[in-house]
Amino acid sequence: MASIAQARIFVRRTSAVLGLAALAALAVTSAARAEWPERPITLIACFPPGGGTDIAARLIANPLSEALKVPVVVENRGGAGGNIGIATAKRAKPDGYTFLVCSSAFVVNPSLYANPPYNPNKDFAPVMVLGASPNALVTPAQSEFKTLADLIAKAKANPGKLNWTSPGAGTTPYLAGELLQLRAGIKMVHIPYQGAGPALTAALGGQVDMYTAALGSLQPMIEAGKLRALAVTSPKRWPDLPNLPTLEEQGIANATNDTFQAIFAPAGTPQPVIDRMVKELTAILARPELRDRYAKSGLPVTAEPPDVFKARMAREIPMYKEIVDKAGLKIQ
Repeated sequence: MASIAQARIFVRRTSAVLGLAALAALAVTSAARAEWPERPITLIACFPPGGGTDIAARLIANPLSEALKVPVVVENRGGAGGNIGIATAKRAKPDGYTFLVCSSAFVVNPSLYANPPYNPNKDFAPVMVLGASPNALVTPAQSEFKTLADLIAKAKANPGKLNWTSPGAGTTPYLAGELLQLRAGIKMVHIPYQGAGPALTAALGGQVDMYTAALGSLQPMIEAGKLRALAVTSPKRWPDLPNLPTLEEQGIANATNDTFQAIFAPAGTPQPVIDRMVKELTAILARPELRDRYAKSGLPVTAEPPDVFKARMAREIPMYKEIVDKAGLKIQ
């Protein structure tokens, strides 16, 4: 009987010790989560310094650092159309100390590249779209085309005779031009230039019939009368150019597109960390002075939360795949 009683006491003591150990482990885990962040956070920008993605990341870095009480560092990992930076962020430990800042390339590249190094739906969690800039379709100031309808009518009557250019094949402005052709049922010849600068020079000089680019970069020349704007690709009219109609208003359905800059977390990042980031970013992007700085850089703030961001991705990934496939684009 004594041995049975001793065994019972041993079992009770062991259970109590195990219970205390479990509670201690839970307390340590909870404390660790509550203490996030406790060391520097890295924002991996998927394009080189000076571009839209880099600017978008740097504009939030200091405010985030102040809000989270830790350094927030921007690390540029450009190359391969953004794929190098995306792959780098994908390999990072999902502990809340590495985030990716990337453009619409994130939803374009899986269709554009033969072997993309990531799955946009599985390898990352959408955190927030910081801002989005619509594209614009413009013609030289001296062009015969006064409206988009004029250009479409001429293109339909002369398939393959009109030409156009963009900042480069595979860019979202380029895809906006391909989407116009797809939806309007026209065929124009794309003239490739070495980047946005030479392409813009060609448009200003009347060497092409149409140029597609981010509206923010074109607005000064539109307002100065150096370029004639035919349409904006956003769902609504651009506030600073209220007389410029959208594609939808001109009968081109399902052609809305823009270039976003957004922040992502590697898959597996704790949800409380993502929730905290969303909370802080929402507050930061509501500041008038920061919204003004983003607007001046050509990127109006949209502050799209995860659910809206996910819906955007679900819409844009198949849309860009359709464009890329129809245009016969593929980068090895």
